[in-house]
Amino acid sequence: MPRTWFITGCSTGFGRMLSEALIELGENVIATARRPETLEDIGKNAEDQILRLPLDVTNDMQIHDAVAAGLERFGGIDVLVNNAGYGYFATQEEGELAEVRKMYETNVFGLIAMSQGVIPHMRSKGSGVIVNLSSMAGRMATPRGGFYQSSKWAVEAISEAQYLELSSFGIRVIVVEPGAYDTDFGPRSAKRAPAEEDPKSPYAEIRKLWIANASRDLFPYRQNPLEVIRAILFTVDEEKPFVRLPLGQDAVHVVTQRQELGMDGFVEWMREVYHAEAEG
Repeated sequence: MPRTWFITGCSTGFGRMLSEALIELGENVIATARRPETLEDIGKNAEDQILRLPLDVTNDMQIHDAVAAGLERFGGIDVLVNNAGYGYFATQEEGELAEVRKMYETNVFGLIAMSQGVIPHMRSKGSGVIVNLSSMAGRMATPRGGFYQSSKWAVEAISEAQYLELSSFGIRVIVVEPGAYDTDFGPRSAKRAPAEEDPKSPYAEIRKLWIANASRDLFPYRQNPLEVIRAILFTVDEEKPFVRLPLGQDAVHVVTQRQELGMDGFVEWMREVYHAEAEG
């Protein structure tokens, strides 16, 4: 019997790719996005398997209505994929607090609200899987990335708490931590403070060094996003109660370094990476 997957943020990237893969596998998909017209071509030859819905995860009423519509259409929700999110990049001094709060509303509070909308159904039937899209950003902090990364650190903690609270009700939790993949995250899903382009910023020169060093030493290339889709599908089927899933050579490298160096040692290693040329 096909499972029903509820996926947020399906207009592009991992959300769209996962929806399309699931349709091919014969699963049911509740595909959601803030602009539902972006979903029209997903599952167009399998209308019995797809339900396309408008959903802004910062809108509680839309969450309620989308969950209700999904349950009415398919009779249940087996897997929730909290995929919606975006990045905001700035130094700690130059970040715009209004933009940081807006990002948190989607990346953190939206994930919480979406989970709260589905958990009662999963708990009542005694089964379900929650897949939370974190990032390798949830295991590190970098210059200019602290605001976004802190939102993913929050996702990590929330995911652990979900597992500890929900495992006795038969609900599993998977935390997905992709590295740099060839999606549209950079062009479409990442915002930057105006100061990032300001030549008068006190960080203007060192920012160039940070970007060059990160590109060379941490994120030298973009990986195939199908790896992430395959990993999610495999891990959901694997039925382990809790899984933290770093994906990509870059993510695995960062996680390994943190484990081997310890929390403080890892921070010093990151400083060396970002400041290497400045110190000769």
